[in-house]
Amino acid sequence: MSRILNAASVAAVGMTATAMLMLAEPGFASDLAESANLPAITLPGADAPAAAEPADLSTEAAQPVATPTPDSKEESDVEPKAAPLDFDSLAELVAATPKPTDVDPELRCLAGAVYFESRGESLPGQLAVAHVVINRAKSGRFPKSLCGVVHQPSQFSFVRGGKMPAVRNATQWNNAVAIAQIARDGSWKTQAPGALFFHARYVSPGWRKTRVASIDNHIFYR
Repeated sequence: MSRILNAASVAAVGMTATAMLMLAEPGFASDLAESANLPAITLPGADAPAAAEPADLSTEAAQPVATPTPDSKEESDVEPKAAPLDFDSLAELVAATPKPTDVDPELRCLAGAVYFESRGESLPGQLAVAHVVINRAKSGRFPKSLCGVVHQPSQFSFVRGGKMPAVRNATQWNNAVAIAQIARDGSWKTQAPGALFFHARYVSPGWRKTRVASIDNHIFYR
């Protein structure tokens, strides 16, 4: 009888333990998976997720802020303006004035008046003749262009048939071109300011005009 009871007790204990294991299996597997640090299982063809690295904020904060600087090359490419040159005489200025490669028509007309009317005069006398042509063009009483003033009928005796004669002395012509440039640029003061007329000393036209200056063989009026 006692053997039968012992066997029954053993069977009951076994059934109770089995039942408890079956009820606790799901939660146990979950806890075991979390605490056992088992290797992850990756399916074929699937990529393992990459762990995100924390940003190093201290490194970003330490980076210096770039400050824009001027382009030194552009600054060096800018050529400084040349300071105006001072000359002790008109002759020095004439010698330092380069002849342009192409003499424009207006400059040619002005140089022609200087050359044909005063090439035998001093440089101040030639400059005064050039200013007469320029003053006429600005006065409103004569044509507005330099060529219009020079070619105006019955004004300059060297103009024949509306044309200037040929230039025969290259050195004097170059001086006339330089004087014309100086007069047009206003880079040297004339000794006959405001003059609109002039004539040679050997004639006496009897003009009732204001005499401005007498330079070499010419007398200037306005």
